[in-house]
Amino acid sequence: MKILDRYILVSYLKTFIVVFTILMFIFVLQTIWLYIGELAGKDLDVGIIMKFLLYFSPKLVPLVLPLTILLTSIMTFGSFAENYEFAAMKSSGISLQRAMRSLTFFIVFVSLIAFFFANNVIPAAEFKSINLRKNIAQLKPAMAISEGIFNEIGNFNIKVDKKTGDNDQFLNDVIIHQRSSRGGNYTVIKANKGELAGSTDSEILSLILRDGNYYDEIQQNDPTKRANKPFTKSYFEEYVINIDLSTFNNVDLEDENYRNAQGMLKISELNQSIDSLSNSYNEEMNKFADIMYRRTGATLFAVNLKPKDTTLLKIENPILDLYETDNGLKIVNLALGTVNAGISNITIKKQEFKTSAKQLNKFEIALHEKYALGAACIVLFFVGAPLGAIIRKGGMGLPMVIAILMFLTYHFIGIFAKNSAQEGSMSPFIATWLSTLVMLPLGIFFTYRATTDQGLLAFENFLRPFQKLIKKLSSGKKETK
Repeated sequence: MKILDRYILVSYLKTFIVVFTILMFIFVLQTIWLYIGELAGKDLDVGIIMKFLLYFSPKLVPLVLPLTILLTSIMTFGSFAENYEFAAMKSSGISLQRAMRSLTFFIVFVSLIAFFFANNVIPAAEFKSINLRKNIAQLKPAMAISEGIFNEIGNFNIKVDKKTGDNDQFLNDVIIHQRSSRGGNYTVIKANKGELAGSTDSEILSLILRDGNYYDEIQQNDPTKRANKPFTKSYFEEYVINIDLSTFNNVDLEDENYRNAQGMLKISELNQSIDSLSNSYNEEMNKFADIMYRRTGATLFAVNLKPKDTTLLKIENPILDLYETDNGLKIVNLALGTVNAGISNITIKKQEFKTSAKQLNKFEIALHEKYALGAACIVLFFVGAPLGAIIRKGGMGLPMVIAILMFLTYHFIGIFAKNSAQEGSMSPFIATWLSTLVMLPLGIFFTYRATTDQGLLAFENFLRPFQKLIKKLSSGKKETK
């Protein structure tokens, strides 16, 4: 390796390591803030928390690595241009492409590492992370009561409007659905106030309810009386519910039984899952279409109605005319009921198919994301390096602003496209590669302008056609005079 290549590579690596470390630290802090609700109040030791962050950190690499490459490229080449090092290189006959050669090999190597990382390390970390989160969520379920939603704890679904107190132990507007041994929610408890009482080492959680009502639905053996839905209601000033937490606190944090998320799978496993989901989706669609076709009775008409039976077409109601009015109305009502049932069935199945299609799209997006990460690293390098040479500014000021703006454009295009692809309005392949394809022309444009020693935007190029037009008009007026 020549001295110049080694100098450029070392300068880039120093900045790369510093920027990557800072950005990773920032994103890890954001992760702690995002999941603080799942970690707080669980009596977790430092080792479990560090393990959680360790498992979650690889998921941040697809965000941190492209931003690091973009920012490092702008800072490094901007510093070279600002210190007239590029001018010295060009005076020695060294072009921008020649100066970028050693870094190009390095970025290609990083892209290959990123692909390997996305295909092997991230799925393994996702597997560990999701299973650890599910196990942590079962510890101290009293701390898992969120406001405004139903929270399942044992045989109870608890919803509170607001939590107050130093430890969120005081509850306002409590609604509880109690699941019975028969499998239904026949008991509803409503209270204006509530309080959680218990110690961290206790296996019993006491829920003290105040000023409320107890509703219990009475199950009737006589089917004719079930439509009345009888229930008993009682008022209480204070009611205590003791919840056994022994089965919840006895949680194995090393348990790893959950393995259904698309982020846990490698490329080979994703391909297999996509084929399985696609075949299942098509089979369900064909099966449902066949069932609905048979329910219409069209198969009977296709068999029994011959082409020569054209006389049936001349009668407005060929079937109803064969029956009396009352019987005809019954037939019409039955037909309408069948049609409405078919419409209802189609509506339900439509939602099921939509959910299945969304799941399939998620797996396809996860597959293409593994390839897109490496390509994005290369493209963003060819965006950042010439852009830094053009703006001729190093450091953390202007390069940071430009890099963040460019990356936010890249990132949000990807988010919006992937969300559209999940809903089926865009191909998963196009959605995954769209942000990279948008940045590719910018990389070509910036590289061309940096190579030809042009500015970021040459306004004289835009004004030149108008200047020529003005000169022609002015010369034409002089000739007429």
